Amino acid sequence: MTSSNPETLALHAGYRADPTTNAVAVPIYQTTAYQFEDSAHAARLFELSEMGNVYTRLMNPTNDAFEQRIAAVEGGVAALAVSSGQAATTMSVLNIAQAGDNIISSTDLYGGTWNLFANTLKTVGIEVRFVDPSDPENFSRATDARTRAYYAETLPNPKLQVFPIREVADLAEAFGLPLIMDNTASPIICRPFDHGAHIVVHSCTKYIGGHGNSIGGVIIDGGTFDWVKHSERFPLLNQPDPSYHGAVWTEATKELGPVAYIVKARCTLQRDFGMSLSPFNTFNFIQGLETLPLRMREHCSNAQAVADYLAKDARVAKVIYPGMSADDRSERTGKYLPEAKGGLVGFEIKDATEETGALFIDSLQMIYHVANIGDTRTLAIHPASTTHQQLKPEERLATGVTPGYLRLSVGIEHIDDILADLDQALTAAVNGTARAA
Repeated sequence: MTSSNPETLALHAGYRADPTTNAVAVPIYQTTAYQFEDSAHAARLFELSEMGNVYTRLMNPTNDAFEQRIAAVEGGVAALAVSSGQAATTMSVLNIAQAGDNIISSTDLYGGTWNLFANTLKTVGIEVRFVDPSDPENFSRATDARTRAYYAETLPNPKLQVFPIREVADLAEAFGLPLIMDNTASPIICRPFDHGAHIVVHSCTKYIGGHGNSIGGVIIDGGTFDWVKHSERFPLLNQPDPSYHGAVWTEATKELGPVAYIVKARCTLQRDFGMSLSPFNTFNFIQGLETLPLRMREHCSNAQAVADYLAKDARVAKVIYPGMSADDRSERTGKYLPEAKGGLVGFEIKDATEETGALFIDSLQMIYHVANIGDTRTLAIHPASTTHQQLKPEERLATGVTPGYLRLSVGIEHIDDILADLDQALTAAVNGTARAA
C-alpha cells in the first residue's frame, strides 16, 4: 500500500484478502488458540525468534488487520488493540513506568483519565503530576529524574482547548521522554505523530467505531522515540525482564524494527492483565474505520453549525468550541486543527445552575442523553453530575467543567433537526419546565 492518505489507508492498509478464501472483508477469527506446526515452531514463537499467533489473549488475525490499519492511518509503525480506551491509557503508562516513577499530565483531561491518574495509579506507586498546558514550560518545570512520560489529549474532552503538541514534544525530546497523546476526539483531523508525539492512544469506542456498539481501545507507536539512547530512564525496556526469561526488549526486537514498546506491551502487560479486545468488536471497529473520514467531515460540519447557532443565541452565556471561546488559544487550533475543529461542543446557559443543566437534558427529544461521545447520533451530557461527578470541585474546574456546563457530541443527523431539538430544550430550561416523560 503506497498511499499516505488516511481516506485510502482506512480502507486498504494491513489487509487485502483472506489467503484461503480470497474474501475481501476481514474475517472474524473467533478462536482462542492456534495450531502449532510442531514443537519447534511453538518454541520459536514463545522465544520471539519468529512472530505468529499463540493465543487470542495476545494476538488474533482480525485484531492484527485492525492494528496494521489504524497504525497506518495515524502514521505509526505498530499498534496493540486492547479492551477499552481506559485500558489503552493504563497500559501506555505501565509499559514504561513502575513504582517510584512519575509522569507529567495535562490538567485538561477526560474525567475517567483524571481519576485513573490522580487516584488509581497512586495505589501502585506511580505519581502523576498535573500541569496547566496553557504554558508548555510547566511540563519541564515538573520533570525530574524519575519522570517517564508526558501525557495529554489532542482535543481535551470536555475543555476543548487544543493541546500544544509540538511545543511539548520538543520539551519531551530535550529531557529524553516520550509524549503520549490521546487522540480519541480528533481522529483523521489531527495526526499527533506529524507534530512530534511518540505514542498515540484511542478509545475506539468513540469515533473510530462510531456506532455505539463496541468497547475497545488501541495503543499506537510512532516508532520515532529512541528507547536505547535514553536507556537510564527506561529500565523496563532496556534491562532483562524476569517475566519473559530475561529478554531485553530493545534487543529482542531489533530485527523487527522500532517496535520494542508495542511488543513489550503485548508480551507482558497484555499477557498478564488480559485486557484483550474481542475479535467480534474489532470487526465492528474495522467497519467503522472504513467510513471514519466521511463521518468526521459531517461531525465537524454539524458541530461548527451548532457552535455558530449557540453563539448567536441570547439564552447562551458561553460557547466552548475550538477557536471560538474568549480564553481559547486560537493559534493552536489553526496549527493542529487547520481544516476541521472536531465534533464536540460545550456551552453554558445564562445564569445556569446544575438544575438548569438537568432541565435542558430532561427536555431533549431527539438527542440522546448518554455518557459516550463519537456516535453517529447526537449525544448530550451534563458532566458535573455524571462523567466528572467523582472529581473534587476544584478538579472539575481544572478540567473545564463548571456547574452549568453542557457537552454535545454532534452527530450526522440533518442539521435542522439537531438545531430544532436544541432550541426547544433551551426554551424549557430557561422557562424552568421540562417536557413530560
